[in-house]
Amino acid sequence: MQALAVLVRLISAINWLVGQVLSWLALACVLVCFTVVVQRYAFSTSTLWMQDLYVWLGGAMFTGVAGFALMRNDHVRVDVFYRPASVRRKAISDLIGVFLFLLPFVYVVWTYAFTAVARSWGYHEGSANIGGMPGLFILKSFILLFAVLVGLQGLAMAARSILVLAGKEDLLPAHLRYENPDDNDHPAGEIA
Repeated sequence: MQALAVLVRLISAINWLVGQVLSWLALACVLVCFTVVVQRYAFSTSTLWMQDLYVWLGGAMFTGVAGFALMRNDHVRVDVFYRPASVRRKAISDLIGVFLFLLPFVYVVWTYAFTAVARSWGYHEGSANIGGMPGLFILKSFILLFAVLVGLQGLAMAARSILVLAGKEDLLPAHLRYENPDDNDHPAGEIA
């Protein structure tokens, strides 16, 4: 059981770190978008690669932080049933959800995306727009990153559920337990 607790803490630490780093892409996206708007309306000019850039930054951010959002319980769920449920019922619901829905979904995403991403890397795919950004193959790789990080966080959720059902949830730090669903802001040191 101790190994499961270590696994939950390790995966959550990875997703927390990735989330903290990639969330800064939101600021970059806003700044680039602001620059494009100022260029267009104040100077009557436009740079196509910058238009690609803010869309790509947004795509990289949203796919990269999906595991972080799952760790924080920020994804949409039917809270009418989940929120009032007991801790044990939440653990059973999460365990079933991870194995019945989440992991098969991640498998499908990985399987279908892998070929497209490999092909994109093979010819160093760039923007379809003339004058657009090179390096679309890097952005497409974030689909695989999404699958890995969400899949890992799903395994952490399953491990946490097993700990709860075994009565060993006390092996986890407070911010990773079911009792504190709103306590998601924590310094890096609390993860491990």
